[in-house]
Amino acid sequence: MLKFLADENFNGRIVRGLLRRNPNLEIVRVQDLPIAGADDPTVLAWAAREGRILLTHDVNTITKYVYKRVAEGKSMPGVFEIKQSVAVGVAIEEVLLLAEASRAREWEGQILYLPL
Repeated sequence: MLKFLADENFNGRIVRGLLRRNPNLEIVRVQDLPIAGADDPTVLAWAAREGRILLTHDVNTITKYVYKRVAEGKSMPGVFEIKQSVAVGVAIEEVLLLAEASRAREWEGQILYLPL
C-alpha cells in the first residue's frame, strides 16, 4: 500500500476521512513533523527520503519544485494534487482507490491531478 505525506495546508477533513475509512493507511501530516513550516523543497526532500507520496492542494507552486527534483535526477515518490474545490468525499474515494490499487513505486516522478 502507498504511504502518504499530507502537506501542511491539506484539508484535515480529508485526512481524517481517509483514516476513518482505512485505519491502516500510512499517512502523516507535515505539521506533526519537525519539518512543519518548511519550504516546498524541504517537504519534497523529506517525502522522498521517507518514500511518501505528497498530498497537496498547492497546484500553483509545488509543481515547479517537483519537476526540478526530477530533472536533477533526485527521487520523488509522486504528488497527488487535489483542488480545494473538490468535495471531501470525492477526494477520499480517489485517494483510497489509488492507495489500495497502486504499487509503492508506481507514481515515482509523477504529478497526478485528482479527481481522475
